[in-house]
Amino acid sequence: MGVAGCGKSTVGAAVATAEHLPLIEGDDFHSPQSREKMARGTPLTDTDRAQWLVTLGRQLAGHPDGVVLTCSALKRAYRDQLRQAAPGLRFLFLEIAPDAAQQRVSGRGSHFFSASLVDSQFATLESPVGEEGVLAVDALEPIASLQRRVAGWLHGKEPA
Repeated sequence: MGVAGCGKSTVGAAVATAEHLPLIEGDDFHSPQSREKMARGTPLTDTDRAQWLVTLGRQLAGHPDGVVLTCSALKRAYRDQLRQAAPGLRFLFLEIAPDAAQQRVSGRGSHFFSASLVDSQFATLESPVGEEGVLAVDALEPIASLQRRVAGWLHGKEPA
């Protein structure tokens, strides 16, 4: 979880592969209307995200043996809703500075998310640091290193 550009898809894919788990890209479940809003540079509201979170919760619940889900989960209420759908759910928080996130999003090319929305992501973000079941990491750490840290955490070898 984290703001746009933090590396959710890349790290999620690495963790899913290493853990032999399915990967679900949260972005794939945004409605056409939400994708259009984001492409225009209009931030999503809680209302825009409501059905998306219900759908992601169903996806989590449908994988009782485990799954890796990439999802911004910017607010505590969003994370709590997902936790209700999947008790024991854990979050990897990919922390990144605004300028680094902006640079990454600007370099994406064909992604539907407008780089003009990065600031709104940081404005919406409620840090999960201190919440149960959260591991916060530096999003700029090498992917292989992040994957190893997550594996250790998932298997009880690294504290959150």
